Amino acid sequence: MMVRVLLFVLPLTVSGFSVAATPAMPDDVLSGLKQFRQAGEVGVDLGDGRQQALYEDAEKARTAGRTDEAGRILGGMKEGYWAALGYLNLASDYAKTDLNPARALVALRVALAMSDGDADSGRSQHLKNNLLVRAGYLAYQHGEFDKAISFLEKVDLDSFNTPRALYLHGLALAEKGNHRAAMQSWHRARKYPLAYPGVADAWIGMGRGYDLSGYLGQAGEAYLAANAAFESERVTLRKLAGKIREQGAYKTLVEDARETGVDWFLADSRTLTQPRMAYLLGFMEDPDVQRAAGRVAALRSMAVKLERHGHDLAVFQGALREQLVGIHQQQSRQSTADLSVQGEELGTRLQRLADKAGPGQQARITALQKALSDARTRLSQVRSKASGQPEILEWLRRSAEALTGRNEALLVSARQLLEASETALDELALDYVEARDQQMAFALDKTEQQIAHLYEYLALQNLEETQP
Repeated sequence: MMVRVLLFVLPLTVSGFSVAATPAMPDDVLSGLKQFRQAGEVGVDLGDGRQQALYEDAEKARTAGRTDEAGRILGGMKEGYWAALGYLNLASDYAKTDLNPARALVALRVALAMSDGDADSGRSQHLKNNLLVRAGYLAYQHGEFDKAISFLEKVDLDSFNTPRALYLHGLALAEKGNHRAAMQSWHRARKYPLAYPGVADAWIGMGRGYDLSGYLGQAGEAYLAANAAFESERVTLRKLAGKIREQGAYKTLVEDARETGVDWFLADSRTLTQPRMAYLLGFMEDPDVQRAAGRVAALRSMAVKLERHGHDLAVFQGALREQLVGIHQQQSRQSTADLSVQGEELGTRLQRLADKAGPGQQARITALQKALSDARTRLSQVRSKASGQPEILEWLRRSAEALTGRNEALLVSARQLLEASETALDELALDYVEARDQQMAFALDKTEQQIAHLYEYLALQNLEETQP
């Protein structure tokens, strides 16, 4: 908002100067200021960072109860992910405070339109599915069943929200009296793992649908099937908790979800998708879990790199030691010293020949002297290099040894941090599994109550039929 205030004040200030003073500001600067002001007014993209900053300003206003101010800030944003997320949160506030769902539904429709402007198609589609489920649930709560069905039918069938959307879709159809179509939606939802939200309710809904349709025997069978599914899920959750304690949450939930082999995790052929992926997606809904899992992944990658660096340094040090052992310094120095002495003797003999030679032989002797001088120079260079090579190799060996020590210290620190991070992730995973087990226990209690009520009703009906 400060940017806009300054931009609105600027034309008033400039107009106060004389006409002769206006050319002092270059035309390109004036044009840039106008374009910047227009960009701020119509929501032109000034960078994702700016949009996120505006979203955070809107969130501060919304959480403080100033929903009108939050709406004004969101109205000035460019369409995209952050604007859509802001309108989604605003719709949640409207749904809590308003008896009429009109404002909340309008905010959700605006959020749907804003999400189309997100360049990240995957993120946009996930948010859109979330918005459609929210809108469908809100419409269902307020008795607008046709509108709810319209929203829910647009949810993708390969989304984390699909089972919940199918369950709500069945509820809306059941409220309209179309129990057969409602049961079809619930039957489709039952094909997903029970880890997804809405699947357990769909299992119970199947029994209720048969009950409302007058098929009491099939209703009892549906409740018994739901009961068996919930019992099996609780067994799976106990096995999952044991595997987390034994192998860790990262291995059990993250790494195993990438594998395709069939094990106890996939023992139930009733589902169309992998249960372990459903558990992973449900587990990762929590932002704290996302940060904890990301920390474990980063530390694991760091530890692997440090181990690889340690191996490379060990190989390098071994090669240096072999070179140092293979160098015969004394032999090398003795051989070059003998050559140097021989060179000096040849030089002396050539000089004596030059003193005794006639004028016709001087040129050849001078050439020989020059060749001998060049050879002695090269020999001196070889001796210099040979004498310095062991020192260089020794310096490299000491440097590699120091680096190895530092690398080992970093590796120890990384492993300690990794162990602590994995322990924290394990605790979060066990809490998640325990919460899922409690939900299954609650669902199991509901099915048992429905079975008891159904049997009670059938017993009373039989009793009335036997009485004269």
